[in-house]
Parts: sequence; structure tokens; C-alpha cells
Amino acid sequence: MAAGKYQESYSPRFPNCKYQVFLSFRGEDTRKNFTDHLYTALVQAGIHTFRDDNEIRRGENIDFELQKAIQESKISIIVFSKDYASSRWCLDELVMIMERKRNVDCLVLPVFYDVDPSQVGRQTGSFAAAFVEHEKSFNEEKERVSGWRIALKEVADLAGMVLGDG
Repeated sequence: MAAGKYQESYSPRFPNCKYQVFLSFRGEDTRKNFTDHLYTALVQAGIHTFRDDNEIRRGENIDFELQKAIQESKISIIVFSKDYASSRWCLDELVMIMERKRNVDCLVLPVFYDVDPSQVGRQTGSFAAAFVEHEKSFNEEKERVSGWRIALKEVADLAGMVLGDG
């Protein structure tokens, strides 16, 4: 019943949404623990949730399918973990999510899983180390790296959940 109420109240605001929630996470960090539990809880609550390994079929263009899923989602839940910033896929997703938030005013819920929000926003700790590598690897794409930094600063300012490991 709650899921039906939820859909009703948000449908007019998000008429072209296929998913209620898009999950963004670093698979190596959280797929087999926290994210699996979160995904299962959302699905059991009747919330149609996009998670890459459940929704993208073999042979499909991953980049395109992720972008499409973000555009077709009402809410994005971003699970920040220690190695989130080391993944260019995660950072590209984050940029798309934050652009959508600015243009459509969709909901973005950050979850800081065993990482402090200040590390995300200021890019310190493991986030700083990841950006040292990105600046080497993406030397010719300074705008892309800058976009990642801006998106991380923006999302760290949103109200979210801070969770310890376990």
C-alpha cells in the first residue's frame, strides 16, 4: 500500500520514469554486502529499482543503458564507499545524476558507507588518492575530472546517511 501511495504522489512530477530508484555504487566495495541488502529491501518493499547487474543485458551498451536508467529514475541513491572515486564509471554516473538533479529536480540520496562526507566533498583520504590517478590517466580530459570534483562537492552538501562498515 505504501508503494502505491509513493507512486501516486510522485508520478505527476516524474511522468517518464521507468524506475523509482537508481542505485549507484562501487561494486567491488559494497555489491556483496550493503548494496545487496539495500537492493533486496527496496524490491521487497515494492520499489522498482535499477541495479546494473540486474537490468543491463549482455551485449547492450553499458554507458547508454546507465544514462537511460538515470534519466528514467525518480530517485538516485548513491552509496559512497572508500573506493567509489577510483571508478570512472561511478564518477560518470554521479555527474549524470547531479546534472539530472539540477535540470529536473529529482531526488538524490547519498549514503556515506564507511566514509566521511567531508572526504567526499573535499576529496581527501582515498578520494584524494583516486584523483591523483585520474589526473594522470585523464590528463587530456581536464574538464571531465573537474566535473567529477564539482559533482562530489555538490552531493556531499546534501543531507544523507552516514553508516559505518557492518
